[in-house]
Amino acid sequence: MRKPRRSGQPVQICQTAVCRTLVYARVSSKEQDREGFSIDAQLKLLRGYAADKEMRIVEEFVDVETAKAAGRTHFNRMIAYLRRHPAVDTILVEKTDRLYRNLRDWVTLDEFDIDVHLVKEGVILSPDSKSSEKFMHGIKVLMAKNYIDNLSEESRKGMLEKAEQGIWPSMAPLGYRNVMGPNGKKIIEVDPATAPGVTRLFEWYATGLYSVKEAGKKARAMGMAYRKSGRPLGASTVHKILRSRIYTGEFEWAGRRYQGSHQPLVSLDLWEKVQQVLDGRHHTRDQHKEKDFIFPGLIRCGHCGGMLVGDIKKQKYIYYRCSRYKGNCKEPYVRQEKLLDQFTDIIAQVSMTPQMYQWLGRALKENSDLVETEHARVLDRLRRDQDDIRERMKQAYLDHVDGKLDESLFARISADYREDLKGLAREFERLSEADHAYIDDGIALLGIARDTRRMFAQADIAGKRNILHHLLSNCSYSDGQLTATFRKPFDIIAESLPRALARGGASSANIGKNEKWLPG
Repeated sequence: MRKPRRSGQPVQICQTAVCRTLVYARVSSKEQDREGFSIDAQLKLLRGYAADKEMRIVEEFVDVETAKAAGRTHFNRMIAYLRRHPAVDTILVEKTDRLYRNLRDWVTLDEFDIDVHLVKEGVILSPDSKSSEKFMHGIKVLMAKNYIDNLSEESRKGMLEKAEQGIWPSMAPLGYRNVMGPNGKKIIEVDPATAPGVTRLFEWYATGLYSVKEAGKKARAMGMAYRKSGRPLGASTVHKILRSRIYTGEFEWAGRRYQGSHQPLVSLDLWEKVQQVLDGRHHTRDQHKEKDFIFPGLIRCGHCGGMLVGDIKKQKYIYYRCSRYKGNCKEPYVRQEKLLDQFTDIIAQVSMTPQMYQWLGRALKENSDLVETEHARVLDRLRRDQDDIRERMKQAYLDHVDGKLDESLFARISADYREDLKGLAREFERLSEADHAYIDDGIALLGIARDTRRMFAQADIAGKRNILHHLLSNCSYSDGQLTATFRKPFDIIAESLPRALARGGASSANIGKNEKWLPG
């Protein structure tokens, strides 16, 4: 078992001297590599930290990828390693944004009973950490995700610039292929292997004699398949092709229409005729789909696991029913209003009274103050230790001059002292650079939680969907009861607030008794 540690303590030497430790390092772009975030620098820092704390590194994992690359090979290998080796108890990483790209990474690592040492931040996060510490860690993860979102925004700007030049800025759709253009930019050109099939698909459907499913069947018989997997086209892909304007030589990007520089596969007249057929077939079914339904794709049936889908009765009443994923299901229809009431009750678990908001803000601030005090104490101790070693080195030199120490003994003592000074200097640098500016972001996130219920009640349908998407996951409905899981870090608020406080029924005198959040 691990020895419990006092809250707010920034670092500790491994008590058993055999901590089984993993090291993880990552750079997300060449720019970061040039700015001092290089893999070599990270590994040197982490290896030195492990040596100082008497930790035994059993494996190192390194990723050099772009921030938005689909999956991190060695991060996933590290997760697999943790599953195979439950005895590993520690991960060393430079700082929060080196470890997490998104909230899913945090959720994945949170499944393990493991300590995470954020070396440059001077923080250790463990299963025994207080809720306020975990909450502030959640703020850091959100900040790391915000960095990636900023990178995405820069990428979107570049893609928009290509679109304005008439160049399709993404992966070529079926019927085209990506090639390098004469000006050094990637463009799309007609793919002779798949383009005839796309043209025929439009011609078949424009006759009005075939459904999307039937047209897709004819396309599969003709040999049309997905580019990468080679599998036959699905009906949803056929529908997407028939709706896509790019085959006319124009395309839509970021809400605007552009005249493309690529060769069209169908005439504009043929494309518009296909749209008329599609609209005629699907007008009745689709006219309310996005306009009135709040919960599409959000709730699963608690009996069979099928998704709840919306239906409109008498042209105005919205009901949800199980899609019957595994055949017949006993779950009856449920009104959208009933689901909305239950979602409102769930959201209320993170909706705080003004007293609760003040108390949590005070608890976070006090916890931050404790960490700052502890860091100051440790830094002061390190300074005293450095001064003490320097005095000993001076005394050793004087003893050597006076003949009390021979040359070899003086050299050994001096080398030991210099090594001790280097270790203290590394520790001093780590703690001096620790960043504790996230308290303001934590209080800001509490403000969001405080207003969530009001925001949800006042939001339009799109706004309600957006709030539910950011707050909840694993929504399930069965036997008239809705259940859901809060996403991080809102789960920490919901789990840590006393039930009486969550109902808004406690007095301010009792607020301070929630030991799970108190910083002491």
